[in-house]
Amino acid sequence: MSSSNKDLKIYNSLTSQKEVFSSINNKVVGMYVCGPTVYNTVHLGNCRTFISFDLIFRYLKHLGYKVRYVRNITDVGHLEEDTEEDKISKRAAIEKLEPMEIVQKYTNDFRNVLGKFNLLNPDIEPTATGHIIEQIEMIQKIINNGFAYEKNGSVYFDLKEFTKKYKYGKLSNRNLDDIINESRLLQGSTEKKNPQDFALWKKASHKHIMKWQSPWGYGFPGWHIECSAMGHKYLGKKFDIHGGGIDLKFPHHDCEIAQSESVYGENPANYWIHTNMLTLNGKKMSKSIGNSVFPTEIFSGSNKAFSKRFNPMVLKFFMYQAHYRNTLDISNDALIAAEKGFEKIKTLINELNSLNESKENDFNVNEWVNDCYNALNDDFNSPKLIAKLFNLNKIVLEIKNGKKNIDSKNLKILKKYFLIFYSEILGLYEVSSNQEKYDEILNLLLELREKERLNKNYKTSDYIRNRLSELGINVNDQ
Repeated sequence: MSSSNKDLKIYNSLTSQKEVFSSINNKVVGMYVCGPTVYNTVHLGNCRTFISFDLIFRYLKHLGYKVRYVRNITDVGHLEEDTEEDKISKRAAIEKLEPMEIVQKYTNDFRNVLGKFNLLNPDIEPTATGHIIEQIEMIQKIINNGFAYEKNGSVYFDLKEFTKKYKYGKLSNRNLDDIINESRLLQGSTEKKNPQDFALWKKASHKHIMKWQSPWGYGFPGWHIECSAMGHKYLGKKFDIHGGGIDLKFPHHDCEIAQSESVYGENPANYWIHTNMLTLNGKKMSKSIGNSVFPTEIFSGSNKAFSKRFNPMVLKFFMYQAHYRNTLDISNDALIAAEKGFEKIKTLINELNSLNESKENDFNVNEWVNDCYNALNDDFNSPKLIAKLFNLNKIVLEIKNGKKNIDSKNLKILKKYFLIFYSEILGLYEVSSNQEKYDEILNLLLELREKERLNKNYKTSDYIRNRLSELGINVNDQ
């Protein structure tokens, strides 16, 4: 009945097929996931990626693996595609703060949001600025091996030289001739031997704040070298899993592979896992066209896209109703449906506790449990698992109506495994903090006041507003 780790199959982006998972070291897994660039509030697409890898992390641990989960924080070197400015430095100028103040502000925000989804913390959360020495050392090795060159204080990866020995674009399946300069670089493209070369290290101007001393002068690392250096530092030359959003396949992950091959002669990871995109009302999320919403706006209801506020667990449950490799569209109707479904499953433990045991048993608990494991072993198929949880509603009803019988032993097994799949692996339990309780009480008061105001009971609505004002909470009806 229990699952074996030999049954687990993972879709490997490197081979475009499902493969039986086998770790490099017995019962030990090294997993690196590209984390956020902390220059703004974390968006829903990023949340979906980290929610998906939380399930992967939890299930590997459940199977008995000792997992070292490394998820980085990019706090320098990630550049705007259009202006070629450092995203963090640009944001710092807008908010009139120091770059590291921006980093701390949005790192805190990132952790707070993921905490609301009950995501387990990674084992190591390294920052790019904390590993400048490791990046310089790796760049020097690439130069020594003949795959990079220095020009005017900057260092570039020589793609033409690299492709004489290795294939570039293993994940995106792009040929060098077809690759345009999509790498996020600063000014200085005229320095490069060919347009496709990407920056490993960029010379910093005098006004640039985020800069460090290197063998090539003052500068800062390129985006791609950060993850390579941190991944190898904590997981070794070769590790099991490397993951991130599908938008990172090219150029970021293709460049990572090239960097590792130029130093160690091999791909850094055996399995590459990529999560798909999240759209809003059928369109790509974009702040420029007004089709964007932050997780905290969904939790509070302070947005125009949704008719009400939704609990973080509802949003998490909604995301698990689609496979992580499929595009998922979020809408008001979809979240309302997910909320109803989540409430049905959430009450199942109470329903199971209320069942009357029988001396006879005609419900095959082992088959149900095995079906749940088969879903997870099929590339972490959360929709299939949730379908099996939904199926329990029907079974419970049949037991209550006397159409099925379950004895004490099998009921105990059913309760145990329901909680394993629902809480331990999907992580759908709710954690209520004092702040969350305060927010709920405040929202209840505001709902009551709005109801009284619409009913033209102004005496009561004004009283609630005035009392809140005395407590330092100002209410604006607009």
